[in-house]
Amino acid sequence: MSEKLQNCGGEHHHDEIIQKISVEMPDEGTLCDLAEFFKVFADSTRIKILYALSGGELCVCDIWQSLGLTQSAVSHQLRILKQMHLVKYRKEGKTVYYSLDDDHIQSILEAGLEHVME
Repeated sequence: MSEKLQNCGGEHHHDEIIQKISVEMPDEGTLCDLAEFFKVFADSTRIKILYALSGGELCVCDIWQSLGLTQSAVSHQLRILKQMHLVKYRKEGKTVYYSLDDDHIQSILEAGLEHVME
């Protein structure tokens, strides 16, 4: 059964609400950057990698072996995650270790999981 949409009937405006939204709305460039940021989370392989890294720093070999992925698939996804500043890396000899870029990424993962588990 479809619900009937509610509207104000055009007889009055909520000027305070409209003004607040207008003032607080980020600019278009920032909104586009935010949309691009969230697009990164639209791939389950990248989510798996982020969750693996939420437990701490890992080398590429640890990531692909623990997730059952190919090394090239993991490397490709890590490149995207680095470009979006979701992961950072450090080199120790020939080994490259990856970790989440900051605590915000962990919080986003936790909030997203909580939301879908409701």
